[in-house]
Amino acid sequence: MAIKVETCAARHKGDREEQQDQVAIFGHPAMPGMLMAVLADGMGGHTGGAMAAEQVLLKAKQNFESFAPKEETPERLLAGIVQESHVVIKLTRFTSEQDPHSTAVVFMLQKNRADWVHCGDSRFYHFRGDRLVYRSPDHSLVGELQRKGRLSEADALNHPHRNVLLSCLGAEREPRVDLGGVAPLAGGDSFLLCSDGIWAYFDNAELGAVLATQNARDACQTLISRARERAGGEGDNLSLAVVRLVETDAGNPATEPPANAGFPRLLH
Repeated sequence: MAIKVETCAARHKGDREEQQDQVAIFGHPAMPGMLMAVLADGMGGHTGGAMAAEQVLLKAKQNFESFAPKEETPERLLAGIVQESHVVIKLTRFTSEQDPHSTAVVFMLQKNRADWVHCGDSRFYHFRGDRLVYRSPDHSLVGELQRKGRLSEADALNHPHRNVLLSCLGAEREPRVDLGGVAPLAGGDSFLLCSDGIWAYFDNAELGAVLATQNARDACQTLISRARERAGGEGDNLSLAVVRLVETDAGNPATEPPANAGFPRLLH
């Protein structure tokens, strides 16, 4: 059996006046089979958050295109994207009246290996089948209270300070950089990057069930549709990227969607 890669990135403005999330999936220009997914949730007033998120996307693409595995480790590449984006976002304060900040989740897939980095409260999930293997810890006040056993998952969703971040890009304090990776990979592995406009409406079991039973495109559509319904007209920006590894007959491989596949009718 061979393994094919399914990908989809999508976003929706939700009930906000402005879209401040950015998400994309792109391949390496010189190394087939290597791809990167990036998600950033911007903050900082009118246009400020969108500008910060865009800087994360641009820096990730720039650094990934110059990545050479023989000369640089995945960890160094990913940490550098977060740290360099942080510096660029801070510099934009001098050319604008905003106070821009952003979260960041960056995922890189190579042959039989995956690596990721995150900062803030946008999340990264790794499922094998419908079983959760890893979920990134939120760099937020409620996330810290949960880790200390002082707050339940249910109470965290309704906490009055649930949007207070302890680390993000563009702040005075240096960003927290959490790295992770997995090798070898297997058919049935699914990777999800998403903003809080998505994850706030799902538990791990429901996310795993959707990713295990639907292709990347359908999974994106299902998660956005359910999140919009559950938001009740008060939803945040929504963004997500899905990368699925699917076993297929090597003699008759299924057609793989393009790396930037999405739902035009869901993109705002």
